[in-house]
Amino acid sequence: MPFTLNVNGKTTTVDVPADMPLLWVLRDVLNLKGTKFGCGIAQCGACTVHLSGKPVRSCSTTVKQAASGAITTIEGLSPDGSHPVQRAWQEIDVPQCGYCQSGQMMSAAALLATNPRPSDADINTAMNGNLCRCGTYTRIRQAIHRAAAMPSMRPTQTASAARGAAE
Repeated sequence: MPFTLNVNGKTTTVDVPADMPLLWVLRDVLNLKGTKFGCGIAQCGACTVHLSGKPVRSCSTTVKQAASGAITTIEGLSPDGSHPVQRAWQEIDVPQCGYCQSGQMMSAAALLATNPRPSDADINTAMNGNLCRCGTYTRIRQAIHRAAAMPSMRPTQTASAARGAAE
């Protein structure tokens, strides 16, 4: 059955069964390999993508469910790796094996989109569903704080506030 998907800002049509997991559509049909298969039962978070801005497990989200919203994968977070989360991950040198990291970054980006100044408790709660077999949790938390502090993650001032500050 054909489905029209919005993936990383581009519209594409795929002819796959309605119950096919989004993960396999992304990896096998659209050749977007950044989203990883981990457990297949939505427990590890390696396959996390955004669906209409919210983190979802692509291994348990069907293509039919995904067709209703905008899908963002790690490849779509930024075209050149310049998203603050990606930059912070590099600066802190977060990954060891790296397998879970695209899912970790997608969850972190979703957190920062809704909470630009998260506490450690906020980070722990938001990242709780993402497992890292190498145990880089401390560096992940540091990278999220680093990304939150980057100028491109700070809320922008309104024009009137900027004028008031200049006076």
